[in-house]
Amino acid sequence: MLKLHLRTIPAGLGAWLLCAAMAQAQSAAPAPENAPFEVEQVFAGTCGFCHSAGGRAAGKGPQLMNSPRDDDFIRNRIKQGKQGAMPAFDGAFTDAQIDLIVKYIRALKPREG
Repeated sequence: MLKLHLRTIPAGLGAWLLCAAMAQAQSAAPAPENAPFEVEQVFAGTCGFCHSAGGRAAGKGPQLMNSPRDDDFIRNRIKQGKQGAMPAFDGAFTDAQIDLIVKYIRALKPREG
C-alpha cells in the first residue's frame, strides 16, 4: 500500500501522485475478456479522478469533451500514458476496450441541468 504524507508534498505534486497511484492501482489487474465492459463506469472509476465531470471538464487532467486530438492520439495516450502526467493503461485494457473508451470520449456532450 502506498503511503503519502501530503503535508510534505506541494499541493499540485501531491494531487498528481495521488491520481497516478490510484490509476496505477486500478490498472494493475485487467478485467477478464468475457466480463461486461461498462465504459461509463470504467471511465468514472479509472479516468474520472483526473478528467472531471466524466471528461466534460478540466480537472487534474484536461477536458476530453470536444478534444482537438485525433482518435489515434487519444488511443496511444491511453495505452502509453504521458511521463509525469498520465499513467499508461496498455495491458489493463484490450484494444477493443480502448476503442470503446475513445468512442465514449467522442460522444461526450455537456450535461443538462
